[in-house]
Amino acid sequence: MTVSGAERGAMRRALELAATPGVPLGPNPRVGCVLLADDGTTVAEGHHRGAGTAHAEADALARAGERARGTTAVVTLEPCNHTGRTGPCARALVEAGVRRVVFAQADTNPVAVGGADTLRAAGIEVEQGLLADEARALNRTWTFAVEHGRPFVTWKLATTLDGRSAAADGTSRWVSGRAARLDTHRLRARADTMLVGTATVAVDDPALTVRDEHDVPLPHQPLRAVMGLRDLAPDRRVFDDRAETVLLRTRDPHEALAQLRARDRQHVFLEGGPTLAAAFLRAGLVDEVVAYVAPAMLGAGLPAVGDLGISTIADAFRPTVTDVTVLGADGPGEQPNVRFTMTPHRDSEER
Repeated sequence: MTVSGAERGAMRRALELAATPGVPLGPNPRVGCVLLADDGTTVAEGHHRGAGTAHAEADALARAGERARGTTAVVTLEPCNHTGRTGPCARALVEAGVRRVVFAQADTNPVAVGGADTLRAAGIEVEQGLLADEARALNRTWTFAVEHGRPFVTWKLATTLDGRSAAADGTSRWVSGRAARLDTHRLRARADTMLVGTATVAVDDPALTVRDEHDVPLPHQPLRAVMGLRDLAPDRRVFDDRAETVLLRTRDPHEALAQLRARDRQHVFLEGGPTLAAAFLRAGLVDEVVAYVAPAMLGAGLPAVGDLGISTIADAFRPTVTDVTVLGADGPGEQPNVRFTMTPHRDSEER
């Protein structure tokens, strides 16, 4: 790869633009673009602001006007090659007279692929792969959904030291401390779908909304998905008007994810009970585990996960720990909780 220092710096800036706060996390990828003059100075910048808005390249070209001719476009994602709500960015770059394009991540979306070939066919210099890992990390769940054909699944659980998610009488408020619950809402806000089973809705009646530190729902809410065959009472809180709710009439995790992918969903936050968690684990459909562990013991009660079909310690499910964070006490009488973030091993994912 042959790139200049100015192009490398521009790509870092393009990644910053792509990560601009307030940009929706889906269904489109987050993309930034910087147009450089021959002397390495910036002519214009742009970034995508969500579905239906101008793509990053189009945004930058509009700001540059005639000054775009002869520039180098530095983009975090390969320019698209299809017409959707907006036109193809590859053609827009050609028509604007851009001389060279440097992009980070290749676009493997079947409906958008081919932008680099279109650019080369028009005589434009193309370099790809600059800071590709950083670009993929920025769009982790979008990239996963495109490449795997299903949403990325984060399983969140809250448990006592002895692995209980609820007491023998069914009470579960609260296993974790307030700091852990606030942290959960922060993570919920990063997903586009909340998923539970019908049993959780029937017994616990969760709101499944993202709320702030004052327990006020945020303006933008993930889709609430309820999976299972049980009929539910219409007075359950998931049927209120605070967020959209969909019923997935299936017990098959593969089918549930297929239905959600058909709705352009990329990141499922799984907060169901032990039976649903076990079903996804056994199907190899958990891509990240976030576990909040509270310094308490119950000795009996509901386990954090159901039967995984494991009968010997050698076959234990052992995800790789990627982060351990102590969440301090946030209120009188509370103890710190520990958050483990983990990734299943490859052989677990492909079971």
